[in-house]
Amino acid sequence: MTGNDVVISCRNVWKVFGDHPERLAPSLTPQTTMEELRALGHIAAVRDVSLDIRRGEMLVVMGLSGSGKSTLVRCLARLLDITAGTITVEDRDIAKLSEAGLIDLRRRKMGMVFQSFGLLPHRTALENVAFPLEMRGQDRTSRIARARDMLALVGLKGREGYFPRELSGGQQQRVGIARSLAVEPDIWFLDEPFSALDPLIRREMQDEFLRLKGMLAKTIVFITHDFDEALRLADRIAIMKDGAVEQIDTPERIVMAPATPYVAKFTESVDRTRVVHAGALALPVEDRQIDGDPLPAGETLHALARRIVGDSRPLIPLTSEGRIAGLLDRNAALDLLLGPAA
Repeated sequence: MTGNDVVISCRNVWKVFGDHPERLAPSLTPQTTMEELRALGHIAAVRDVSLDIRRGEMLVVMGLSGSGKSTLVRCLARLLDITAGTITVEDRDIAKLSEAGLIDLRRRKMGMVFQSFGLLPHRTALENVAFPLEMRGQDRTSRIARARDMLALVGLKGREGYFPRELSGGQQQRVGIARSLAVEPDIWFLDEPFSALDPLIRREMQDEFLRLKGMLAKTIVFITHDFDEALRLADRIAIMKDGAVEQIDTPERIVMAPATPYVAKFTESVDRTRVVHAGALALPVEDRQIDGDPLPAGETLHALARRIVGDSRPLIPLTSEGRIAGLLDRNAALDLLLGPAA
């Protein structure tokens, strides 16, 4: 990964609440404990977080309530000022930006969607989506055209004239997403945007989001407490506990190689076959003979279960982008699908 690949970089970031937390900044180290801070009358919502977010990546940050995930995303957008450490966006230290510079960064680069839809009740869906463009000073004709395009993108063509009260919860959320996309952000922050929705609408919105993700090259930070949602959406997952990042890795690595007992506990009920792709179990081809039809390396073991069970070859060739990508150890795959042999 080169420096140009990194859009957001955090180094040793702390966010401490209490009286004059800035006085603690020089003494905050990785060894500083929650108990030490509580004894001083302070609470650390984010503790010594270091991570990089790549261009075009979707990083899902998750944890239980109170883990610090929402505070972290607000720090990334500088809705909250950090107590210690640095956050850079495209190599600019956002703590050093003037108020005008910060406003300009948000207007030009960032889109935000939070749990509350925040729609203006006296404005139609079209007017709500056009509102940030109006604040930017864009002329009416172009901002209305852009708003129409964004509503069509999220599946609300024909609902432009509806007021928020006339829309379902899922439709209101789509308006919120369309509004954040209207400013063409390169960076998109979403803090549990689907948490208020019922399960059916939530699944529908996840599908819609995956469709948008495939169409739009955005750097996305998505906050959730729902592990299934994280597994569906993430390129990488960061799991937080008590303000600290316990592990940041791909969904497969999080499930197959948890770094801490907490992460292991967090993932113990996950159906690994729906997460692990065949390629994760690939052995190098080396000089082994390749016989028979290959399986796609990018499919999950769950999707390939019938074919793996019905295949007698101990090593099954895998393909990726039209090339042999390795050999699937059938016994290892069966152990995950059916449990270890007695």
